[in-house]
Amino acid sequence: MNYIEYLENSNSEMIEELAKQVRIDSVKSEPVRTPEGELYPFGKGVQESLAELLKLGESMGFEVHNYDNYVGEIVFPGEPGEESFGIVGHLDVVPVADDWKHGPFNPVIEDGFMYGRGTADDKGPVIAALFAMKAIKDAGITPKKTIKLIAGLDEETGKESAIHYREVAAMPDFGITPDADFPVINGEKGILIFDIAQKLKKPTAKEGLMLSKVQGGLAANAVPAHARAVIASDERARYDDIIELAKSYSKESGYDVTAKKTGTSLAVEAHGVAAHGSVPEKGLNAISILMEFLGKLDLSGDEVTEFIDFYNEHIGFDLNGERLECQFEDDQSGKVIVNVGTIDINDEVATMKINIRVPVTYDNSAVMKGVESVLGPNQGIVKGTDDKAIYVDPEDEFVKTLMEAYRDYSGDLDSEPVVIGGGTYAKHFDGVLAFGGLFPWEDDCMHMTDERISLDSYDKMTKIYASTIYKLCCK
Repeated sequence: MNYIEYLENSNSEMIEELAKQVRIDSVKSEPVRTPEGELYPFGKGVQESLAELLKLGESMGFEVHNYDNYVGEIVFPGEPGEESFGIVGHLDVVPVADDWKHGPFNPVIEDGFMYGRGTADDKGPVIAALFAMKAIKDAGITPKKTIKLIAGLDEETGKESAIHYREVAAMPDFGITPDADFPVINGEKGILIFDIAQKLKKPTAKEGLMLSKVQGGLAANAVPAHARAVIASDERARYDDIIELAKSYSKESGYDVTAKKTGTSLAVEAHGVAAHGSVPEKGLNAISILMEFLGKLDLSGDEVTEFIDFYNEHIGFDLNGERLECQFEDDQSGKVIVNVGTIDINDEVATMKINIRVPVTYDNSAVMKGVESVLGPNQGIVKGTDDKAIYVDPEDEFVKTLMEAYRDYSGDLDSEPVVIGGGTYAKHFDGVLAFGGLFPWEDDCMHMTDERISLDSYDKMTKIYASTIYKLCCK
């Protein structure tokens, strides 16, 4: 029996193991220390997900390693002295909204899909890769190169897992990360994440129309579907005018804005469409809607008005940096991509978190120079992520081998290697390229409500990963 036949006999088990993982709420949370003093740096849920994966790997007969609860590893040893091949995924998931069809952590199979947070990003592809390793092993094939499945725990919010692995473990010589699209991702744009912040003068008295709070978004790398402002005034009759303005604005713009009295205040809410921050054109930014509406109000406070005006003048609904003076573009990867992921305005400070994807032939510093040139005198930048772009020629032998494995089991003979705006672990592991698991003909539901994976695609990707392992590590 060959390794593909072993995979086909494991299909129901693969589905069951993915469902186990999806039931675990592995959104990163605050560090937890157990009564015995053990630290879970990314919270209890993420730790539970790691323990479940390592338990599965061990039951399959592989070596497993837990590196200080920062990152896990499942190893299929090859011949001594040979190279190692890494499959680098992650078990943490992005936060969820409350309007899921079945619930984010309640895996349900319907119409050929499994629904649940992490099914597509990235628990499904990680489990697929593990079963691909198992199929090679069960078929009696001993790899020449050591195969390492590396499971990070904070990919959606940072890179501590990758940094820790580099410090304590032997890095793979080359590999893949099943955390993007098929076919091969031969390049990734650079990524900048930073805050634009402005201090505000705390009001000494409630005079006029006061903006007491604005909050929106869940993460820098997600297009926010909801944003909310709270307005206060001693002249309560003004609330009725704002309620009517919200109705007329919604009718004229087509955007969803509502205003409702709540106690002595007025709550204004904007609803957009969630999407991954690397493809903001697939969503609709609720923060941009709310800020455009707030710009129509006669608010008290010069600083907060300045911040809102800055947003509407230099960001608004632009997605390619036109008004931030960073509208760069190249043939390999296209245009700059801009997403405002979160906003927070209170009595003391206004901040917005911006995520920018930089074309592969440009340096990140050129983008920052453009943004800095449009800042107002009272605004500053708090720098965060600064990941450089990666790019490998489509004619590289590694890329060509991955394409062969993809074409063998996808049935797609037309697609070519692509460059993406998304950032993966390929940026933190040398010689690694993103490879799957979203197929070109599928809707991208990563980071979205009702995230799901096609069971047919789940089967295909597992065969592709098994073929990849065989071609690169066993032949």
